[in-house]
Amino acid sequence: MRCRRMCQDVVFMFLCVILLTESSEQTADSMTTTDPKQYIRQSQDLCSGEQQYVQDRKHVVLEAFNRLGINCTLECVPHVALLASGGGQRAAVSLLGSVSQMAAEDLLDTVLYLGGVSGSTWSMASLYSDPMWSRDTMATVAGMQGSGVELAEVVSWLEKRAKEEHFSLTDIWAVITAAGIMKQMDVRCLSEEASRNATNPYPVYSAIEKYCFSQGLTNGSWFEWTPHEAGFTELGLFVETSHLGSNFQAGELMQRKPEMDMVKLQGILGSAVADEAVLKGLLPPWMTALGNDDDSIARDYMRVYHIVDKLVALMRNRMQDPVILTNLDDLQEALQAKVNYNESELLKSMSPEEKKELFQNRTVELIRILEVWCQGLPDGPFKMYVSWLIKHVIPLIVKWEWGTVGNYLYQHPDPAVPSCLHSKERINLMDAGLLVNVGYPPFLGDKRDIDLIIAPEYSAGDIFETLTLARDYAHKVNKPFPEIDDKILDEKDWPKDCYVFQGEQNQPTIIYMPLFNRKNCKDAEEVKARMEEFSTFQKGFNQGEMEFLMETAGTNMKNNKDTILTELKRAVQRRQDKTNS
Repeated sequence: MRCRRMCQDVVFMFLCVILLTESSEQTADSMTTTDPKQYIRQSQDLCSGEQQYVQDRKHVVLEAFNRLGINCTLECVPHVALLASGGGQRAAVSLLGSVSQMAAEDLLDTVLYLGGVSGSTWSMASLYSDPMWSRDTMATVAGMQGSGVELAEVVSWLEKRAKEEHFSLTDIWAVITAAGIMKQMDVRCLSEEASRNATNPYPVYSAIEKYCFSQGLTNGSWFEWTPHEAGFTELGLFVETSHLGSNFQAGELMQRKPEMDMVKLQGILGSAVADEAVLKGLLPPWMTALGNDDDSIARDYMRVYHIVDKLVALMRNRMQDPVILTNLDDLQEALQAKVNYNESELLKSMSPEEKKELFQNRTVELIRILEVWCQGLPDGPFKMYVSWLIKHVIPLIVKWEWGTVGNYLYQHPDPAVPSCLHSKERINLMDAGLLVNVGYPPFLGDKRDIDLIIAPEYSAGDIFETLTLARDYAHKVNKPFPEIDDKILDEKDWPKDCYVFQGEQNQPTIIYMPLFNRKNCKDAEEVKARMEEFSTFQKGFNQGEMEFLMETAGTNMKNNKDTILTELKRAVQRRQDKTNS
């Protein structure tokens, strides 16, 4: 009996080992082939990587509060986000002034998150190229004021992108912003920051998806990027940042593709010119008088001019040879003369078909001016680079495709995925400032549970528009947002330098700080003049202009330090109340 029982025990143990082995093999197989959760995370909570970073960052924040004399414990460290608006190079430069002054006032280390859209993301990308940037913000400033990137490096980067499957105008815009404005070709990838320590605030970049945006689908529009994950904010569907751009189907990774670098990312995040409405605003006065039907024809013409003009400016900033500089000046003059030549009287007598043909001919003439100019250049590397650009860029302008990225939600089984995302193998990401020109959406609600938002405002146009648009967005997605008294809209032409919108219960408090205001402009006319002087779409600022913007933004921070400290103390109390409840 004893022997039989021992034999039964041995057989039972053997069977268990076999079953466990088969089970582990099946689990391993499922993890490597079929389980969509391995690649796509569905949740409105933080991923584990961001949770860990934030927890580590709180120790840095706690030390900063102690240095400022604000009583706080680790459990009561408030969630503070610095959200910079868009605004082209004006925003990129002004953000550097804001963070530099915050560092000087010992306020920067109180910030848990740094979020940006459009132009502010350009300087964010440059800042984070240095793992210790919050300890020396002026290194990025020095880079923007330096000699910049050689044209050979620009063309070399573009040549590599041109060999990829989806080479688009985003790649061209990327080098215009990275090399032309930030003067840095940062070829690292965002996911590389996932392993960093918590010296700096956690970065959150924002974009929007073109087709969901055009169809008014709020849930599928806003797209956020962090070092750990990227995905649609309101859908709560995220993929590891290193996997974004790879080929997916029904939640499965079909083909791994290289992650885009920071140059390409900057091109996507600041691509407002990709939108037809923005392009319309760049038309010369005589074209804007044509009417909606006719100026749509003119926009095709202006597409070519605007991109070529930016590329000429980029080349000019890279050159020192006086002969080449003269050649570039001649080209710009020829292009501007062609576009600014008023043909409105001629167009009045034309049919729609004749107008269309006229502008098609004018587009061909613009391209021909460029080709003839290139042929007249002396043989050498510069002519070779220009020839390559003409050959590859002009077809992209005609196609007018931007921000094409592999769609990780292609045929994803979740019914909440909009059809325009579910049915397309590629998505088109572009400038989030076209929807809301401050990156509020990722910071609303329970996910990041923000107590205080510091919002330096660098936008053009209606100065309070970002607030009202964010309020309306929050209402649509049922997220908390503080009350905005419409009476302040009367101050939009000549705003104060600081407003505080107190959050109640789970609403964040917002400290809102317009760049040009009553403290630095004597009246509304001066505010308007400053915005025109530092307009969003213009050639690069010189050193004096950059220093003026950084000083203006920095002074705003300095003047309102007491307000910020007051709201930081309140944020600690709010966090303590949340913890106790």
